[in-house]
Amino acid sequence: MPRARRRAGHRDRVRPVQLRGRDGRPAPTAPRPGRRDPQRRRLHAHLARARRHARRLRAAGRRGAPQQHPRARGDPPPVADRAPRLGPDQRLRLPRLPRRARPAARTAERRRRRVSAAPSRLARLRERLDALEVDALLVTAPANRRWLSGFTGSAGVLLVSTEAARIATDGRYHEQARLQASAFELVAAPLRRIESFAADLLAGLGGRAVGIEAAHLTVAEHAEWAEAIDALDPSDRPRLKPLRDAIEPLRAVKDAGELEAITRAVRLGDEAFAHAAAQLRPGVSERELAWEVQRYALEHGAQRLSFETIVAAGPHGSMAHARPRDVAVEAGQGVVMDLGVVVDGYCSDLTRTVFAGEPDERFARVYDAVLTAQTMAVERIEAGMSGAEAHAIAATVLAEAGCGEAFTHGLGHGVGLEVHEAPRLSADSGDVLADGHVVTVEPGAYFPGWGGVRIEDQCVMEDGRLRVLSRAPKLDLQVGPGVGVAS
Repeated sequence: MPRARRRAGHRDRVRPVQLRGRDGRPAPTAPRPGRRDPQRRRLHAHLARARRHARRLRAAGRRGAPQQHPRARGDPPPVADRAPRLGPDQRLRLPRLPRRARPAARTAERRRRRVSAAPSRLARLRERLDALEVDALLVTAPANRRWLSGFTGSAGVLLVSTEAARIATDGRYHEQARLQASAFELVAAPLRRIESFAADLLAGLGGRAVGIEAAHLTVAEHAEWAEAIDALDPSDRPRLKPLRDAIEPLRAVKDAGELEAITRAVRLGDEAFAHAAAQLRPGVSERELAWEVQRYALEHGAQRLSFETIVAAGPHGSMAHARPRDVAVEAGQGVVMDLGVVVDGYCSDLTRTVFAGEPDERFARVYDAVLTAQTMAVERIEAGMSGAEAHAIAATVLAEAGCGEAFTHGLGHGVGLEVHEAPRLSADSGDVLADGHVVTVEPGAYFPGWGGVRIEDQCVMEDGRLRVLSRAPKLDLQVGPGVGVAS
């Protein structure tokens, strides 16, 4: 086998073997690695000249010099004038990356940012332990576990005290835990049974109070923890204290990295809605529209959907959480579309109500009431307001429009690693809104036997006010012949 030739400044290359046919003539082979055909080289040269010309124009603009056409200075004519005309069989098929593909370096940098965030989140939780009146906290909720450590495996328990930070997981996830949760000491859990790792996980906490996430443990799991602790030496036994919302208030305030991921998810959700809305016409089924949302989202970078897409046409729209059916949309029906996607672990949530054909008077009246309620809520909600006060803004507008009884759910909820999280915007919510909260604002009106209207935007609280992240249109969007989108 011939040895590879090395030239200064070039990577090692192996000379390809020259194949020959039966007649002794060289057989046609693919181009040598690293070389382009002449047509491609000429095209790339034209593109390079165009980029250089654009840089010169930008530089001249910054210096205040007049931006002359290249022909006025004797430069080569623009690419559009000089590029070779290619026939249908000669057009180049340049490879295209997936729309949302990212360079590996950027992906790695984002992972590093998430891992480096763990110490600051640990510090925030440790400061909260005194308020919770515990010496340590067992973290079992998957979303809380990921937010605190960066660990995305499906099985694991965290132990956080003022002195220690440990993660217990089984052998499937040891390498993953070392990579993603580098701020945590790994405790092996070979049998995935609590008694197999409880002593190591709870070491040094004998006689002290350890909080457990009561809302995220089943009765059976709580009993298993109690049995495992009873099996420890009396001097090593901690006291378990059930807690609610130990970490959720911390998660509710999003940092810059989280907001970046949420914004990407919202943008993709907007695009998925636009794609599905473009398919809306009488005869298309609810399930087909839901599939278009899912297909577009997964093909353009979503990890998964935030929840099962809701598509409800006509009377079916009176159910706020209707499931799509194999039933065709009819002309003159309103269609509620509620969808969400997950990007880098973070969720989006968007609802629009569309109309197949020309909206009738009742639909227009109900739609106007819901849109007014949503607009007023977004404008008037501010930091320091409770979730109940925020809900009351939209509820009052709908009541004055005669739709008060038809508003059957809360105004909104927080969105992040989970599609429903703190804070809640509802009639009984005492959650206080603050900067960094990402919430939905989604009033609706539902009439059994007729249908419903819901409009939902995802917003972030900044400088005491809501800023809308969603960009999907709400009015005057034509999506096809004879089909109008009312949202």
